[in-house]
Amino acid sequence: MYVCIEFKIMEKLNTEKLEKVAFVLKTIGHPVRLAIINHLAINEKMSVNEICEALGLEQSLISHHLNNMKLKGVLDCDKEGNSRYYFVVLEEVLTVINCMEKCKL
Repeated sequence: MYVCIEFKIMEKLNTEKLEKVAFVLKTIGHPVRLAIINHLAINEKMSVNEICEALGLEQSLISHHLNNMKLKGVLDCDKEGNSRYYFVVLEEVLTVINCMEKCKL
């Protein structure tokens, strides 16, 4: 019965919606990117250095992932002095984070 309910839900998704979901999942579908978004969901706005410190990863790696997500419209940033503060602009990714937290994988 559960499978049938899931099938009916998926049936309602049109091609455009499926393409958008696939784009978002592909954009954020990396452990580092998910970790970045998770921290931004909690803190709302963080500098590159704060993200590096929180994740214990190199600045070049974090910057690479931040730039990728910014180019694809998931994140944006404000420049304050010499620092850039990143934040989520595509609110749907926060739904993915909520689902991830509830997931039993």
